[in-house]
Amino acid sequence: MSIGNSPEEDRPSAGPHEDRPPVGRVLRQARIDAGLTVDEVSSATRVRVPIVQAIEQDDFSRCGGDVYARGHIRALARAVGLDPAGLIEQYDAEHGGRPRATPAAPLFEAERIRPEPRRPNWTAAMVAAIVAVVGFVGFTLFGGDDQSGTPVAKAEATPSASPSPTASDAGPAPEPSDSAIAAAPADKVTVKLVATNGNSWISAEDHTGRLMHEGVLEDGDSQTFTDDEQIDLVLGNAGAVEVFVNGKKVEPVGEVGQVQRVSYTKGDPAQG
Repeated sequence: MSIGNSPEEDRPSAGPHEDRPPVGRVLRQARIDAGLTVDEVSSATRVRVPIVQAIEQDDFSRCGGDVYARGHIRALARAVGLDPAGLIEQYDAEHGGRPRATPAAPLFEAERIRPEPRRPNWTAAMVAAIVAVVGFVGFTLFGGDDQSGTPVAKAEATPSASPSPTASDAGPAPEPSDSAIAAAPADKVTVKLVATNGNSWISAEDHTGRLMHEGVLEDGDSQTFTDDEQIDLVLGNAGAVEVFVNGKKVEPVGEVGQVQRVSYTKGDPAQG
């Protein structure tokens, strides 16, 4: 115990986590012991400097929610050489455990209604066709006796056929089939994650425990991972992510707002 502690700090602990220093203080001390600056930790983890500083002061209000707070704690702990499991457990105990799925529903409903498929521009096609017809009629009335003018009239009328393919090209592209998702090699495990129902924090490790990727997968984006034996995933918002294993889509691994841990091997697509 350091000199000058207040009487409140010297009181006996009333719970399993109250005798531990705060999560932010542990991360800050570990960073200092590792000889790292806040800027260096921010660059290594891609967590913005103001958020790193707030977390080290045990202020998690800037993280954007418990799911992202856990992800930031995990990333900062690994950057300074700590095991994140104990810090995540302490954070859950101090902040009421895992988040419920219900509060996240309004956000993901708003994200779901945002995309709108483009419709064919029939107005532009009709205008182009009318212009071509008027040009052809005008040429016939004022230059019909000129034999050399016939090819010109045909050339002017030709664009009337072009708007239809152009307008139809503006329609929504067909969805790829499961077999076209990935030509997965038979001697490896390939996992593709697609955010289709909002943002999700994700983490991926290979069979040796090496971190392959960690960060936020934004709505509409995807990430693909390949390993010789096994891929371990953590999905911060499992209901927002579609999972394709070895070229095949698997069943949803969780609900919106749920944090799920799954593993896949070469023998899947059965969920690991």
